Amino acid sequence: MANLENKINKLPDSPGIYLFYNKDDVILYIGKATSLKNRVRSYLKPKTTRPIEMMMDQVCNVRWKETDSVLEAIILEANYIKKFKPKYNVKEKDDKSWNYLVLTKEDFPKLIAVRERNLEKEKYLYMFGPYAQLKTADILKILHLLFSVSRCSPNSKRPCFDYQLGHCLGVCTNEIDSREYKGKAIMPLVMFLKGKKKRLISSLENKMKEFSKQENYEEAKRLRNQIFSLKKIRDFSLLDKSFINKSYEEKKDIRIEGYDISNLGNEAKVGSMVVFDSKGAIKSEYKKFKIKTVNQQSDVDCLREVIERRIKHKEWKWPDIILVDGGKPQFNLIKKILKENKLNSFVVGIAKGKDRKKNEFFFDKGISINQSLLIRVRDEAHRFAIGYQRQLKRKSLVF
Repeated sequence: MANLENKINKLPDSPGIYLFYNKDDVILYIGKATSLKNRVRSYLKPKTTRPIEMMMDQVCNVRWKETDSVLEAIILEANYIKKFKPKYNVKEKDDKSWNYLVLTKEDFPKLIAVRERNLEKEKYLYMFGPYAQLKTADILKILHLLFSVSRCSPNSKRPCFDYQLGHCLGVCTNEIDSREYKGKAIMPLVMFLKGKKKRLISSLENKMKEFSKQENYEEAKRLRNQIFSLKKIRDFSLLDKSFINKSYEEKKDIRIEGYDISNLGNEAKVGSMVVFDSKGAIKSEYKKFKIKTVNQQSDVDCLREVIERRIKHKEWKWPDIILVDGGKPQFNLIKKILKENKLNSFVVGIAKGKDRKKNEFFFDKGISINQSLLIRVRDEAHRFAIGYQRQLKRKSLVF
């Protein structure tokens, strides 16, 4: 046991999978972790009578594989369990209905999660899993952002919300046919879910160079952004409640406030505030702001009014993170206002770029941010602001 403890102490503090072996070098159990060191070390002092923890007297060795993200650890774990069928993974699987990720058989396949008991294999183009303790909603959102898998249908009356945010390839607007869609969205996703990220990135890099040579800079830029996202997957909320590292690792009740300004001339200038915690959106605490003091078209001035009005509400819980849909000017403005009022929060700005197809982050050095989560907050703040603006426009048309 001492040798096993020494080996466990050498595990890295990074995401990955771990494999427990018995004296005959047979795999007993495969698991995933945000931190391999912390997760595997927890088995040395079992807290329950679960078979997985009680098996430790049979474990003589541990091996591991690091991954670039928690998402990839989840995928690798599923692929290894399917390949090796370890004894204790099979036992655990008998106790619950696991999840699968499937691609539907359609001209424009959709990515959905299905419980094992509800599987109808003939209905699916591809099927991946099973996945243990899968946070379905979070994983689907990350994969939709990474691969622009369609959630809409062709011949729609108007572009879908994903299209407006730059996350739809144009299925709803008939800008892409089935064959092109499968090549751009489905096949890269399939490679990723098969654990072939390095090969996928290499393929995308080659395609990006070809599109640049052909002077198709828009498609080359899309691939460049996708490659960057694949290399820098931020997904720690999949397995824990830590949104930024070190300072907040032990804090479970983290509050994020996301702000957006929607500015269409003098008729309908509005601001929105959305609120998230470790469990997701807290819609009961969303706030709407009708801009009162800004006459010109200036998102920065509108944001100043919104933040200053928000600060006056001492009864509202103060956030750990303030996120703004905007770039350096908005980021610097909020930092300045907080300093003037002697308030502390981490500040993050996300510049959306033309057509909302770019995500450039602004934040203080030394902070490790969860990009996927913050993009989700940004998108929700944008949706809420647009909705309020439309509400005001409808009221102004009533005589």
